[in-house]
Amino acid sequence: MEVLVFLAAPFVASLILTGIHAYLGVHVVERGVIFVDIALAQIAALGSTMAILAGMDVHSSKAYWFSLGFTFLGAAVISVLRSHNDRIPQEAIIGITYAVASAAAIVAMSKAVGETEHLKDMLVGNILAVSWDEVRNTALLYAAVGAFHYIFRRKFLLISMHPEQAVAQGLSLRWWDFLFYMSFGFVVTSSVAIAGVLLVFCYLIVPSVGAMLFADTIGRRLAIGWAMGTLVSALGVYLSLIVDLPTGATIVCTFGAVLVLMAVARALFFRGSRGKPA
Repeated sequence: MEVLVFLAAPFVASLILTGIHAYLGVHVVERGVIFVDIALAQIAALGSTMAILAGMDVHSSKAYWFSLGFTFLGAAVISVLRSHNDRIPQEAIIGITYAVASAAAIVAMSKAVGETEHLKDMLVGNILAVSWDEVRNTALLYAAVGAFHYIFRRKFLLISMHPEQAVAQGLSLRWWDFLFYMSFGFVVTSSVAIAGVLLVFCYLIVPSVGAMLFADTIGRRLAIGWAMGTLVSALGVYLSLIVDLPTGATIVCTFGAVLVLMAVARALFFRGSRGKPA
């Protein structure tokens, strides 16, 4: 019973992360900007590092808004650079942004004496240490972001899945991209503080990719993604505790193992269209 009580907050936090990231992952995969999440997450981590250098407490609201400002700047750059006719792919720009932000965070952290452990937490997180207050605040924020996306769901889905039709209807890709990445920034900044860069990336991409193995429609892909995220979260948190392993890294590895099993099951038992038994 004590173990279950100890795991309750981390598990609920992982469910909240699964809920919002599995949905956003559908957009990211359809847009073909797979590394946008890890790039924005690393920019948020860089902002957090700079906040430390400025003398702020990494867990304070000032540090959060400082980090969020960096994320908004990254969102603005990514949305402005979007163009399907550019000779340089947007994914290349996103990859460069991630590499530069990662290097800058390491350089900045080298000047923050006694904060090297924070760099590790930014990468793999420490979700076991999440408090119920953080869970509540994160849930409220993600609920607001979810409501925003629900209100404008038709526009966001059209731009992600059929950008040419969106342009034909007179929608501004760059404006709606900025709104999408801005809301994305709120999620990423909060998620990195809880789970770290690598785990946030897995929550965004792996459930969506796993769902695409078996489903074509948005509804089914979300259902499979949420189920996968829930299962992996529970298994990863439990394994990290009983085997005494880093929680974030354990969940990341569990995501990879489950995705491989899903791919094997797809190859052995399904063929043709997604979800059709062999």
